[in-house]
Amino acid sequence: MTTDLHEHVDSGDGGSGDTAALDALAGLVSHTTTDHIPTLYAPSSGNEITAGLFFRVGRADETLATAGITHLVEHLALHRLGLSDLHYNGATANAYTLFHVTGSEEEVVEYLNSVCAGLRDLPMQRLETEKEILRTEAAGRGSGPQHRMPLWRYGARGYGLSSYNELGTWSLTPDEVRHWAETRFTRDNAVLWITGDHVPDGLDLSLPGGTRLPAPAATSALPTTPAYIGGDDGHVVLTSVIRRSTAGSVFADVLGRALFQDLRQEGGYSYSAEADYSPRDADFATLTAYADSLPHKQDAVVGGFVDTLARLRAGRIEQSELDSARAKLLKVYDSPDLAASALPSYALSLLLGHPILTPEQHRAELNAVTTDDLREVAREAWADALVQVPGRGLDWAGLTLAPQYSPTALTGTRHQSLEDDEVTLVIGAEGVSLLTPRGPVTVRYDACSAMTTRPDGARTLTGHDGFSVTVEPTLYRGVKPERIAALDAAVPPQAVVPMPAREPDHIPQPRKRDSAARSSGAKGSLWAWTTALWLVGLLAAVWGLLCAVITADEASAAAPEWDVVTGVWILELPLLFATWKVYAARRQRRRA
Repeated sequence: MTTDLHEHVDSGDGGSGDTAALDALAGLVSHTTTDHIPTLYAPSSGNEITAGLFFRVGRADETLATAGITHLVEHLALHRLGLSDLHYNGATANAYTLFHVTGSEEEVVEYLNSVCAGLRDLPMQRLETEKEILRTEAAGRGSGPQHRMPLWRYGARGYGLSSYNELGTWSLTPDEVRHWAETRFTRDNAVLWITGDHVPDGLDLSLPGGTRLPAPAATSALPTTPAYIGGDDGHVVLTSVIRRSTAGSVFADVLGRALFQDLRQEGGYSYSAEADYSPRDADFATLTAYADSLPHKQDAVVGGFVDTLARLRAGRIEQSELDSARAKLLKVYDSPDLAASALPSYALSLLLGHPILTPEQHRAELNAVTTDDLREVAREAWADALVQVPGRGLDWAGLTLAPQYSPTALTGTRHQSLEDDEVTLVIGAEGVSLLTPRGPVTVRYDACSAMTTRPDGARTLTGHDGFSVTVEPTLYRGVKPERIAALDAAVPPQAVVPMPAREPDHIPQPRKRDSAARSSGAKGSLWAWTTALWLVGLLAAVWGLLCAVITADEASAAAPEWDVVTGVWILELPLLFATWKVYAARRQRRRA
């Protein structure tokens, strides 16, 4: 059912707010509601039409323990379409889910009706099958050089979850999935767009009522920025969160052109050098810059990358650079299907609550951008930058290494590693810590994003800050079932993700201990010293006896002088000490 938007005000955050936002597009984009869902439409020149149904729910709304639940709902909702010849798909992003289709009016109506019917009554008999499909999809998906950046910036929550596997595909129940669909995939949390001069007849998009959900608040795992992390050879990646603005989108284009000019055309260091501006929520966008290199050129690429950004921050931006970027962005308005091509952007802005600009307003903002504006964006981007570099760090450029260890360690029962005497696992009342020579890694139970469990007793705890500790009973001394039971009782139930049993040969066993190698080396060293000191002692004894004989001959004395005897004993003391150390080391190894 379709009604005029001015005649219907949805419950929730849509309604009047949506009406005010869309009034600015009068004469360019038409708007109405379809079964209470705000609907935008504009004609296009093609014979087919394209439609998209946005929902304001995505990966960032999940927890690490339920990661994948939105993707799972998307797959289940599409199952009824089977082997249809329609050109359709679904997509789950950080802040939204999109169902889209291209075809005739009848095909578009069939698709949208089927999606909403699926959302109203998810085919739960397919749940386990779809879980397996999602795990298979993830296994075949490449991670890419930017994969770890969200984790380091946001931790194991919100926008950081895109760095993680979809753990929820192992443990989500039908009731959990059904509740997620009923509360997130609602008519008040959706926006529909269609490239046509009218809304097709026959649509049935009936969905439960709800509220328009705001985009998730951003978390942070970085105590300070700009910061850097180590990465794989051949890739330099920068991400920064900046305010959404027209100047920001222009800067991304200028930065991409500058990196290409400096690193490829002039330096010959990189093949790919580019930058991207992508909205994150209503107020902020993610700026991403990337350059590749061969291993022997990566230091030059890192240096050139930093130099390019330093030039832009200093305001050394040519007017021609700005003009080129601006001209590229203005070309969008030459499209004969301008309104239709802008529908997805308008619909997403409406969904997220971002102000919608008319083409005239956007043109005016583009033409008003100056090189000074770009300099300020460059400084804002650098102040929030997280850079992934291979090889050497970026301390020389004023960046701080992102935390590699936790600031504190917890107390509790101590369990020495069976592989390395310098590593100790601590299981305490407040959390777990892994003590290493370089620093501790700690996960507190009250800040645990997820704990995976195995029937063999293995546990992996991941904290909100992204740090993880794995408890393998086979790798630490004294990790008995009662210690695992105490750990299980302390972690919030909603964070627990049961995993399937492992094959016996997949359960890790202790490698040859590092301590054994060190003990072997120490043993060899001690015996070498002992042998040497015995030789010194024997030589000292011989020397002492010779001195005594000579003294006796010269003085016709009956006994050697006492200073000679004392010297011999002094030389023997190190020999006695080394022998004791060897004995003590043997006893310690027997106890181990």
